Amino acid sequence: MRAVRIHELTGPSALRVDDIPPPAPGAGEILIDVEAAGVNFPDVLLSYGKYQFKPTLPFVPGGEAAGVVRAVGSGVGDLAVGDRVAATLIHGAFAEQIVVPALAAVKLPRAVSSEIGAATLLTYGTTMHALVDRASLKEGETLLVLGAAGGVGTAAVELGKLLGAKVIAAAGTDDKVAFCKECGADEGINYAREDLKERAKALTGGAGADVVYDPVGGPFAEAALRAIAWEGRYLVVGFASGEIPKIPLNLTLLKGCQIVGVFWGSFAMRDPAKNRAHLARVLDWVAEGKLRPRVDTVAKLEDAAGALARMERREVKGKLVLVT
Repeated sequence: MRAVRIHELTGPSALRVDDIPPPAPGAGEILIDVEAAGVNFPDVLLSYGKYQFKPTLPFVPGGEAAGVVRAVGSGVGDLAVGDRVAATLIHGAFAEQIVVPALAAVKLPRAVSSEIGAATLLTYGTTMHALVDRASLKEGETLLVLGAAGGVGTAAVELGKLLGAKVIAAAGTDDKVAFCKECGADEGINYAREDLKERAKALTGGAGADVVYDPVGGPFAEAALRAIAWEGRYLVVGFASGEIPKIPLNLTLLKGCQIVGVFWGSFAMRDPAKNRAHLARVLDWVAEGKLRPRVDTVAKLEDAAGALARMERREVKGKLVLVT
């Protein structure tokens, strides 16, 4: 079968399509014929060896896929051959076939295509865990989203609105801010030309944001924390900027706030049943039209290197999807 593999940790250009033996499911696992795979920023980090998990070279990147169950291992009772599913994994999705634990897969509703299914699980799963489990976001609170035009950013905008929050989207261009408003954001901040702290304060009547969702890190992290409300929750989701910020801890004292880590991959492994329930709920909302995952581009599997390069250059609004 064909699979995209990383042979050296030099970035997206190191990806190439190889012919490798197909996998076989073991006990509690399913084999999926992949129709579509989502591209996410962790795939860029994996290509440089900078992600939390460091697979042995050569390896197949890709953290989410959708397709049809081809075979099931012993002990799998709730999925069957022919079921349409979407699944998450640490890496391995950029291939024509994948094996995953059955608990890492969820059935796709009839109304959800494989392309949309592959664009949904990682970003919305991360955000469900962040907003529901880690922040306990409440109706009527204000949510400030950094990097709001990216995959997890647009998921945070949409889920924040669905959960009843006022959403302020922060992004790096006017075009991206406008895109975030199309996704449902109430207000927008272009932090390339506006003072993030002062603008966020102004948009909240001086109170600050109850929850900050930060998948970016870097130079805007401290400004966002300074714009947080009393007893606010600052969600550390990732470091797409490439820079891990150093936060003055006196700010947490002055704000009475919390800095909360969001490691969705570890959560999904530690509590697969709860994660699966989150994903099923998200897909039901997608089928009902309450959530609308934005797909920037659908590309062929052999174009994976170019897709990751676009993501690294911050050229993507929403998600990129590869199809086999």
